[in-house]
Amino acid sequence: MILFGGLLFALYALDLSLSGPEGFAEAKALLAAPLGKFIAWALLTGLGYHFAAGLKHLFLDWDIGDTLAGAQLGARLVIVTAVVLSALAGAWLW
Repeated sequence: MILFGGLLFALYALDLSLSGPEGFAEAKALLAAPLGKFIAWALLTGLGYHFAAGLKHLFLDWDIGDTLAGAQLGARLVIVTAVVLSALAGAWLW
């Protein structure tokens, strides 16, 4: 749901920014507002988690981490990676 909602926001901002100089200024102001930054952060956080979980599943396709202990380690690594990516996204946006 976060990715879907964030994608709608991102597409709206893209459409607004491509409509002309006034629209670009409005999109820039929208993304500079605290709510806009929060929505962008939530979208980047969702994308970061999705990316980390996708890598875990690629490793599982290669039979890496398909034991119980490996799956538990992989799940922990996905969470830690997602938290780090989320913090980096927050630092980049604010």
